[in-house]
Amino acid sequence: MTATDLLTQLGAHAEIPQSPDRAVLETVPFSRGDGPPAIVRFTAPEFTSLCPVTGQPDFAHIVIDYAPDALLIESKSLKLFLTSFRNHGAFHEECTVAIGRRIVAAARPLWLRIGGYWYPRGGIPIDVFWQTGTPPEDAWLPDTGVTPYRGRG
Repeated sequence: MTATDLLTQLGAHAEIPQSPDRAVLETVPFSRGDGPPAIVRFTAPEFTSLCPVTGQPDFAHIVIDYAPDALLIESKSLKLFLTSFRNHGAFHEECTVAIGRRIVAAARPLWLRIGGYWYPRGGIPIDVFWQTGTPPEDAWLPDTGVTPYRGRG
C-alpha cells in the first residue's frame, strides 16, 4: 500500500462539504531533499463565501504560498475545502485566516502565507494577509501577482 492509497477524494466522486469544518484536507508525503525549501503556490481567483450579516455572496482572489516539510496538501481536497465556503457565513478576515490555519494544521509546513484579496462590498476592497513567521532562508518567494484594487484582474 502506498501513501496515495489512503486518499479518499482524489480519483473518486466527492461531494462538496456542507461547511469548512466538515471538509477534509488530505496530504501526501513529500521529500524535501537538499537545498533551499520549495515554495508551493495555490491560487483561487474565484473564491466565494457569504457575508455573515446579510447572506450576500463575497468574492475573493486567494493566493496561498507554503514551504512543505514532510507533507503536501492534495489539491482536490483543497479545492473541495475552499468550495465549502460558498455556503459559509464569515467575515473576510475570518475566512482568510481560517484557510491558512487549516492548511498549517493538516500539513505542518515550514512556512505559510496567505493573501485574501477581497472584491469591494460597499465600495471598500478588503485585503487580508496572514503568515506563520519569517519566510525560509534562500527560498524563492515570487510576488503574488495580484495588483492593488483598480477593478481586479
